[in-house]
This record gives sequence, structure tokens and C-alpha cells, in this order.
Amino acid sequence: MAKRGGFPGGMPGNMGNLMKQAQKMQKQMEDATKELEEKEVTATAGGGAVEVTISGKKEVTKVKLSEEVVDPDDIEMLEDLIMAATNEALRKIEETSQQAMAKITGGLGGGFPF
Repeated sequence: MAKRGGFPGGMPGNMGNLMKQAQKMQKQMEDATKELEEKEVTATAGGGAVEVTISGKKEVTKVKLSEEVVDPDDIEMLEDLIMAATNEALRKIEETSQQAMAKITGGLGGGFPF
């Protein structure tokens, strides 16, 4: 007679329970993704002369420049500062996203698209 409630080959467990757990994890991930999309992070460069804010959707929502950083003779420096602040804000939102998902998955990873 075959064992009931297990997987073929003798793996322990209940397929129904496994499906419920997967659905629960999927719902938690959807909720966390929605929450992350509503968050914003801000990063600065040049000692605060350039400030960039990015949403959880990884969209720039605000750029703030101090007057002293706007030098028509040195546009390249301003471009570099904006790029540095934007990259730091993107790094922060990615880190926030990874931490939120790790709480749900228990650090499993496993090829999830986030």
C-alpha cells in the first residue's frame, strides 16, 4: 500500500500543506513588493550639495541642487555628483528590497526575480 500524504519516493510532507505555505509566501511577497513601491530613499553627494530621491519603483522622484554646486564653467562636476547620488539611492533601494524579501524567504534566494 502506498503511503498517504507524502511524496513519491518517500519524501515526507503533505502536498496540500506545501501549497498553502507557497501561497502564503507569495501573498507576503506581493504585500512586501507593494510596500516597497511606496517607499522612497534619498542619497546625497558632494557633502549634501546634490540630493536625489528614488521611489521603490526605482524612479527618480526628486533632485535637489544647492546653489553653490551650479557652476556653468564646471557642468561635468555637477553631472558626476548627480550620477553619484542617483547610484547611491538606487543601491539603497535595492538593499531595502533584498532585506524585505529575505525576511519572507528566510534568506532562501533560489532564483526569485528581486
